[in-house]
Amino acid sequence: MLRELLGTPGFGQGPTTIGAELELFLVDERGRPLPRNAEVRDALDDDRVVLELGRFNLEANLTPLPLEGQPFEQLGAEVQEAITKVDRAAGQAVEGGGAVPIGILPTLDPDHFTKDAISDQNRYRALSRGLRRLRLEPFLVKIDDLELAVEDVILEAANTSWQVHVRTPPERFARLFNAAQLATGPVLAACGNSPFFLGRHLWEETRIALMEEAADDRDVERRYRKDGRVTFGSDWVREGAYELFERYVNDYDPVLPDLSDDAGPHEVPELRLHQGTIWQWNRPVYDPADGGHLRVEMRALPAGPSCADMAANSAFLLGLTLSQAERDLTGYMFAEAYQNFYRAAMHGLDAKLSWPGRDGEFQAADLVLELLPEAREGLLAAGVSPSDADGALDVVRQRTRLRRTGAVWQRETLAQVDGDREQLVRRYRELALTGQPVHTWR
Repeated sequence: MLRELLGTPGFGQGPTTIGAELELFLVDERGRPLPRNAEVRDALDDDRVVLELGRFNLEANLTPLPLEGQPFEQLGAEVQEAITKVDRAAGQAVEGGGAVPIGILPTLDPDHFTKDAISDQNRYRALSRGLRRLRLEPFLVKIDDLELAVEDVILEAANTSWQVHVRTPPERFARLFNAAQLATGPVLAACGNSPFFLGRHLWEETRIALMEEAADDRDVERRYRKDGRVTFGSDWVREGAYELFERYVNDYDPVLPDLSDDAGPHEVPELRLHQGTIWQWNRPVYDPADGGHLRVEMRALPAGPSCADMAANSAFLLGLTLSQAERDLTGYMFAEAYQNFYRAAMHGLDAKLSWPGRDGEFQAADLVLELLPEAREGLLAAGVSPSDADGALDVVRQRTRLRRTGAVWQRETLAQVDGDREQLVRRYRELALTGQPVHTWR
């Protein structure tokens, strides 16, 4: 049915729009996880805010808007408004409570990852049962020298992201998706914000390793599938979105049951439900709204540190993706884009990265600064106003020049407070609520 829909003349045409989802941690007055998301969500009475997997997580689905004009100014303003509202509601639920946009909350401890920490929703109970059915337990999670035995899907709740969507017509999907794969490496290097997990300093973006390990349903003894459920992928897309959906159906066992029996001709609920349980860092989205359309969902960026940083990261990622989509990347070695992504997650701005058309490897910080003009060109060609593009990209430029990502700020601040993780989170929340970019934090 999807193949027929994508082949319909005029399907999915329309102006380019963008959207975003922000996942948040709820914290108590000490800066520790606050497992009260249902109470906070009910107090908000805001349809944009929904429960996430962990009882200490919420997600804000921001309003889609045209890419033309001043999208990043609008996006930043709505992010700030959403964080402020959730923070206020958390303070009403528990005195001193609040919201924190951060990749991994430094105050998480092993006792936060129990079955009781899963949100009380049918979807999450079914997800838990489905993944436990597919993998052996206890399940070992390994990141560098950290090793954990995990019995449920709750470990995924340790990660919160800033997920950006861009709408695309079917005929442009392959180039745009491939460009997003290439762009994600250097962008991720410039916005690391998850250096700690369970008191250990791991990757600059530890979320990447943790999410891949936490949701991997492959039998360790029989690696029957190359990619886990969370993956960067293993090749370029050549035929379009259908190619990815077909791969998901062929390669991955269903996790969630589908109980709908009244779907319309454009809804394909079984396929949409299934693709929602395969968390590729960039993945296709089929949405039945407006007669049906396609989006590329970019999932690799961390939440935070502030609304200014998230708007800036979006501008860099979208602009670089749009500029690279003007060329066919399938002649470039996919392994190099793959390598860029994981090096960026591990080492941030100190990573060694390569780039098509340039010989050798470059320090990520230098490459980011060289790519910002290309991102600007991509944004201006899409109709973004010069002032909006320049304002957003300058945040990335200053952060890169000063080497002051969220991950760097967290490491330096933890050292200043003698390893007090709770004090680190309280200071982080205070500064994040100001809306000022992390390179200006002190």
